[in-house]
Amino acid sequence: MAEAEEDCHSDTVRAGDDDENESPAETDLQAQLQMFRAQWMFELAPGVGSSNLETRSCRVARGSFLKAADTKGKQELAKEEKARELFLKAVEEEQNGALYEAIKFYRRAMQLVPDIEFKITYTRSPDGDGVGNSYIEDNDDDSKMADLLSYFQQQLTFQESMLKLCQPELESSQTHISVLPMEVLMYIFRWVVSSDLDLRSLEQLSQVCRGFYICARDPEIWRLACLKVWGRSCIKLVPYTSWREMFLERPRVRFDGVYISKTTYIRQGEQSLDGFYRAWHQVEYYRYIRFFPDGHVMMLTTPEEPQSIVPRLRTRNTRTDAILLGHYRLSQDTDNQTKVFAVITKKKEEKPLDYKYRYFRRVPVQEADQSFHVGLQLCSSGHQRFNKLIWIHHSCHITYKSTGETAVTAFEIDKMYTPLFFSRARSYTAFSERPL
Repeated sequence: MAEAEEDCHSDTVRAGDDDENESPAETDLQAQLQMFRAQWMFELAPGVGSSNLETRSCRVARGSFLKAADTKGKQELAKEEKARELFLKAVEEEQNGALYEAIKFYRRAMQLVPDIEFKITYTRSPDGDGVGNSYIEDNDDDSKMADLLSYFQQQLTFQESMLKLCQPELESSQTHISVLPMEVLMYIFRWVVSSDLDLRSLEQLSQVCRGFYICARDPEIWRLACLKVWGRSCIKLVPYTSWREMFLERPRVRFDGVYISKTTYIRQGEQSLDGFYRAWHQVEYYRYIRFFPDGHVMMLTTPEEPQSIVPRLRTRNTRTDAILLGHYRLSQDTDNQTKVFAVITKKKEEKPLDYKYRYFRRVPVQEADQSFHVGLQLCSSGHQRFNKLIWIHHSCHITYKSTGETAVTAFEIDKMYTPLFFSRARSYTAFSERPL
């Protein structure tokens, strides 16, 4: 420190000797330099604290900087608000058909904030006065759209009438469906699902509006559908989080169509009388299996093509000959494979009494009941789910009424038992006979 004072003193003496030869400008420069050196020596003094290092000029500069930043932020907010108003005005003009005016407002809005289109979104007003009159900010789209049900329920709470789930798009003198009580509306939705478990129509109905989306996600509807498919085995939701997830993810047979398989093989015919040739026949036949939600099943083996057979299998009251009727059940083994077991019998037909040969003694025919036991493995193929059935068992059981004995004949599952693939029939769900 002493050496620094000696250097400063020597510089001062040297500067005093040269004052006579310096101009006024150089004198002013020397004065500023002396002031800077004095301030520098003061800051290097050991007794000065860190709080005194910030001079008054620095504090004034910082205060002015913060004030300018605050003013700039307010200006940016005002600019964005102005751009939002212009953008919404342009949307309104475009919906009214004034495209030229809309372009001008769009241009002015984008000049203020170039990405204003991505900072706002618009939705329909609850009052129904027009399209695009009410707007909401969409800053956290990802978090809201992750669960549409919660998002729509939250949006409906902001409406004036919380009981109305939807609003008419056009003014009409007729009564709108939104006027109906919630209980009546849910009963209509149960008719849409119907006893045929047409959940596809329910999903299509949920796309109408937010209110219908909420009604279509009602847990009671999906719970009743699960109980009708699996019965008492679906009392607990674990490992699923909702009844809808259980119905969509848990393996089950489908009811809105028919499982069909086609079998083709070559059969050798009889030799001609002259022995010069032998005919070969190509045999084709189809197997049809139709499941119902109440546990009934129909099976038919015929050479007729699906175009003529599928419409006849819509109900169990079909008059098709050689059709087999019965019941089925779903079973899930420890290997996590779902199997379908069915017991089917031929339709019983009452034969009229024949009195033509009543005076002749007939040999008594031993009466017997014939049934077929079928085992199928349910799996998915391609992009569709639960659309394939693979044969695992097929046997014939004949029970004689006189003795009570049962004869079982098991058929070998070979290449003649081709897998059955599901084919949806729209006519099966075109009408509803009973509600869910």
